[in-house]
Parts: sequence; C-alpha cells; structure tokens
Amino acid sequence: ESNAMSSAAEMTHIKESHKDEASEKPASQVLPKGVEIITMPRLSDTMEEGTVANWLKKEGDTVQEGDILAEIETDKATMEFESFYSGTLLKIGIKEGESAKVDALLAIIGPAGTDVSGVSLTTSKPFSEKKVVAQPPKEEKVESKAAAMPVISSVSSSNSTRIFVSPLAKKIAEEKGINLATVKGTGENGRIIKADIENYQPAASGGQAYVPVGVESFEEVTNSQMRKTIAKRLGESKFTAPHYYLTIELDMDNAIASRNAINSDPEVKVSFNDMIVKACAMALRKHPKVNSQWAGEVTKIAKHIHVGVAVAVEDGLLVPVLKFTDQMTFSQIGTAVKELAGKARNKKLTPEEMQGSTFTVSNLGMFGIKEFTSIINQPNSAILSVGAIIQKPVVKNGAIAIGNTMTVTLACDHRTVDGATGAQFLQTLRNYIENPVTMFV
Repeated sequence: ESNAMSSAAEMTHIKESHKDEASEKPASQVLPKGVEIITMPRLSDTMEEGTVANWLKKEGDTVQEGDILAEIETDKATMEFESFYSGTLLKIGIKEGESAKVDALLAIIGPAGTDVSGVSLTTSKPFSEKKVVAQPPKEEKVESKAAAMPVISSVSSSNSTRIFVSPLAKKIAEEKGINLATVKGTGENGRIIKADIENYQPAASGGQAYVPVGVESFEEVTNSQMRKTIAKRLGESKFTAPHYYLTIELDMDNAIASRNAINSDPEVKVSFNDMIVKACAMALRKHPKVNSQWAGEVTKIAKHIHVGVAVAVEDGLLVPVLKFTDQMTFSQIGTAVKELAGKARNKKLTPEEMQGSTFTVSNLGMFGIKEFTSIINQPNSAILSVGAIIQKPVVKNGAIAIGNTMTVTLACDHRTVDGATGAQFLQTLRNYIENPVTMFV
C-alpha cells in the first residue's frame, strides 16, 4: 500500500512543512503540551483542495509515526496520507466525503485525554460537497401535467349524450356522411352549426394520438476532485491556447509485419501504441519546437523528451509520463505503459509519475474510433490523437489493393508551433511508422 505514496524525500518535505506551520501559529493560540496539528497536505504541485475519501483511524485511536491516517483524493489521484507524529488521534477536522482547502485543519494528534476543544485554525473550516438528491415530482404536478395532455375520445351516435345541431348542419352532415358525434360544435352551448360541418376535418386514421405519460427526472452526481480539475484544466487549455489540427493517414502494412516479427519472440510483447509512442519521441528529436511550452515572455523548448500517455480511469483521464522516452526500446515502453496504466486505474500513481510531460499521445483505436481530435494537455504544445487500424481498398503502384491504414491527428498550440512545423513533424512520424526499421538505426 505504501507504494502509492510519494518518494521519501517528498514525504520528508511534507513533514517539515507541517512542523513549520506549527511554529507559525499566532502567538495568542497556545497549544497544549505535546499536541500537533495536522493540516490538509499539498500532495501535488497543482493541488488547491482535497477530499477525505476514507479515514483509516478514528478519534481515540493510538497513532504511531508512519501509520496511514487517511486516503485523500486530490485533483489527480487518491493517495494515502501517513502520520508524522505518534500519539492519540484527538480530533478529526474533516469528515469523510468533505473537502477543504490546502492547510485546513485535518486532524489533531497528542497525548490521550488532552482537551483540544479550543484548538482551531482560521483556515480550518471545511466545506462540504452538498449532495443534491433528485426529489420525486410532487403529486399535484404530475396531475396537472396529465391534465394538460390532449385526450382524444370517440363518441358514437348511439351514445346517450344528446347532440345539439342546427337542422341545416344536420342535413349537410347527412349528405356528406359525417358522424355528428365526431364534430365539435362552436355554437351556443356547443351546438353544431353549418360552419362546423363545412370546416370539419376527419381525424387521421390509426387510432388515438400518442399521449406521453412518463415523468421527467434527473440524477445529480457530485463531481469528484479529479472531475472538477479535468473540467478546469481542459477549459483553460481550449480557451487560452489557439488549437489547430493536422490529420494524416498512415500505411500500416509494414508496421503490422514488423510487430508480428518482433512478437514472434515469446518473451516480447509490443503493441502498436508502443510503436507510435516511440515514433513520436524520435520525431520530437528532429522537431524540437513541437517539444515546447508557451511561457508568456518566452517559449521553453525542452531538450529532454517525456511523453505522456493518456489512460482512461473511472473518474476521468490520467496522463502518466514516460521519462526520456526517446532512449527507451519498444519493449521498455510497453512494460512501463502497462505498469503505469495499472497504477492509474488502481489510484496508486504518485505525483512524480504524472508530472513533466513534454508531449502527449491519446489512443482510442482500441474502441474502434477511426479518428478524433484532442485538447492539448498543457503546458505541452501538442497532442497526438491515434485512431484504429482500418482495412480498406487503397491504391498501390497504380492498382487497387487491400491495405491497412491508421488516421492520426496532431493538435498544436499555434502560439508555439506553426502549421509548417506541425506538418513536418507528421511527415517524420509517417516515415518512422511506415518504415519501422528506421527506428532501430
């Protein structure tokens, strides 16, 4: 379980920060002897608030240094938070399911029996995500809605209800073969008059008109920290970075043959996504402007190549990062992607494993999606969207043959990557994918 936490250095930093915070409390607030205040930690560089997903200790429990106190949901993952102090858990400041800003009062640890009722922080008021439960519609609303529905009824001439009709209208109705029971009178007290017969339109055949009787309803689901962060980050990216898109179709015949040859070794298992990631890393070597970041007054061009690989999880999307991807082999990429994807789905990724990407690959080919566009994962300048391999007729050497193709789309930030630069990157990528042997040189 402890594998899900950050490195020892990071935890030491958090521990020291807690100690610093304790020393900076207002002079007017004197803590009882041996009492330590635990605040909501900043578990990632972008974390602004956290949600307590689960308390593993309860008030009154004995806590040893290194014990896991709680599971905290950040904007990127759910992480275990360990205690840096020993003692008794005297107070829980944030209940399960509640959210609070970084540095809010999370818990108080100290000697058993210590009165901490007067201990607080000005920033310790947690705010709770109020769960709104869809209320069933009130009975009278359903009745009024049903009453507003048009009701079509057929009244036969044999009905005992008396029909009021003028003699002239009756005569015309008989001549036209109109059943007076189906005519709505507009005269006094509903009396049928000549105009009603002349304007009569027989009801459309097929029986009674359809009357909807369902009840409209919604289910409201509280957005997780991850969901809210995804919405915030992608919204910022889409509306601050001027996106443009370049799409090409790749001939995958050679890639398929190369993959089959590589995978003939039972010890090796390489996917097409591994080949795409490797090709992107090598293409970034030749087109460093695509491996850049917009920083206002300057553009930062990364000399290192860290490719992020988008992974779908239950609450949204995570992007674990392959560090120095251009130096990795196909099999190393495949092994790393499987390991990181598994940790992502089990909410065990550390912040370090999700930071530092310089380029991102998103692949929906396994779902049969032919092509799509993605929103740039800032601060990256580009993201590649990878579609499925499609078998279809193609023209080769002037003749029609069955070929295998894949469509990829590059989304670029026009502030850092011009159209020609993006196009040249895709040309290089095409050369690597259509001639995989060049990636071994």
